[in-house]
Amino acid sequence: MRTQAPVLGLGLPIREYLLAGLTAAVITFLLTGLVRVLALKLGAVAWPRGRDVHVTPTPRWGGLAMLAGVLGGIGLAAQLPALRLAFDYSYDVPGVVLGAVLLVAVGVLDDRYELDAVTKLAGQITAAGVLVLFGVQWAVFWVPWGGDGAETSGSLLILGQEQGVLLTVLLTVALVNAMNFVDGLDGLAAGIGLIAAAATCVFAIGLVKQNGNDPSAYSPALIAAVLAGACLGFLPHNFNPARIFMGDSGSMLIGVLLAAATTSASGRISISTTTDGTDILALFAPLIVLAAVVFVPLLDLLMAVVRRTWAGMSPFSPDKMHLHHRLLEIGHSHRRAVLLIYLWAGVLAFGAVALALIDDPFIVLWAVGVGLVVAVLASAVPRARIR
Repeated sequence: MRTQAPVLGLGLPIREYLLAGLTAAVITFLLTGLVRVLALKLGAVAWPRGRDVHVTPTPRWGGLAMLAGVLGGIGLAAQLPALRLAFDYSYDVPGVVLGAVLLVAVGVLDDRYELDAVTKLAGQITAAGVLVLFGVQWAVFWVPWGGDGAETSGSLLILGQEQGVLLTVLLTVALVNAMNFVDGLDGLAAGIGLIAAAATCVFAIGLVKQNGNDPSAYSPALIAAVLAGACLGFLPHNFNPARIFMGDSGSMLIGVLLAAATTSASGRISISTTTDGTDILALFAPLIVLAAVVFVPLLDLLMAVVRRTWAGMSPFSPDKMHLHHRLLEIGHSHRRAVLLIYLWAGVLAFGAVALALIDDPFIVLWAVGVGLVVAVLASAVPRARIR
């Protein structure tokens, strides 16, 4: 494995990213029907429960088709002229593949046999540990305090080995469970995963450009591109009315790949002296993007933990009070509720990416503000009608 990456004279490998993503989408789309038949034969079926929205038994294991799509997209990327260089300069992609396969295996067993929470948590921590072993971990990030107050604002925190490992594991487990919690309506997790991955991919491609098209920065965008493709390929089978669910195997796959892409991207940002607001935003951008692309599932996760703990229940106890359930209660249809959450996630995710990559923040903030107003009004319409 090489230790230094030359700057390529060619343009950014946008077409290769698109090709890898489309390959993941096509493979996922074509294999989902076969996985559906397999799930029905082996009993991996979601039977309707009191807290569920669906009323007919629906097969799970959609995550298997999504994983196949991800592996296919990565396999193709390894044969392409530019993206194959990503495998020469870091172990990020092999580590992500191994961690994803491990976590999907846990999800497949859970979709069929309903594993206990401790076993699933152990699997999630192990997958995060695999990422760390292959070098995918947080090492440095910017905080908005410190600095000399004149030429620099804020300061850089250099994480020790133990701190970097702990932050990476916590982040991965949080994202995996957030995506698992939000998977409550047809097409919801797949759509949010698509939006989050697409926004992260755009941001990561921006990092490739900022790094002078250095192949060592190719990995984050590749991971995000194949995840976006897998979600896109699965969505036609999963949008209301769903013919198959992704199950824990799919939602945990989305969570671990999002965590891996953002963590890997954080290591591609220059940590030279910060001198202006643009540099500060560039340093802080992975955290902004991370918070924005998973705002909806993380908010839902936080509210669920607080709600259940306050009621004296386990944080993992199921209920029917998630954000998507509340949208249904105030009068939105199933599809409209899903599309509204798409809107919120899209405005926040791509707004954060635009702030990181566009020099004029005023235009970006104005556009994001308009998008948020539209989202609020659209969400409040059914309640206004009831009143």
